[in-house]
Amino acid sequence: MSKPIAVNDNNFDKMVLQAETPVVVDFWAPWCRPCLMAAPVLEDLAEEYGGRITVAKLNVDQYQKAAAKYGIMAIPNLIIFKDGQPFSQIIGYKPKAELKRHLDAALE
Repeated sequence: MSKPIAVNDNNFDKMVLQAETPVVVDFWAPWCRPCLMAAPVLEDLAEEYGGRITVAKLNVDQYQKAAAKYGIMAIPNLIIFKDGQPFSQIIGYKPKAELKRHLDAALE
């Protein structure tokens, strides 16, 4: 059973940029209602795509370096990284079906 992993400024390069599989990073904050709405959807996707895509969460209140590096100005903000580079970005709460389209594209 796969679950989202927590990443931070110290392990971001290793866990995201050097990952063997695509990684979707959820830039979020605990006070953000849409972020909290997205959490169960991302947990479902982590399980559904387990082994093929990693779901990671980065709290922008605690870890601002990575958020600043990727220009995160609004949350929730998902960036799918593939081969160490941003592949696609999804800003705001989106339905599961739309997120799956982005994840499937990253696997092609």
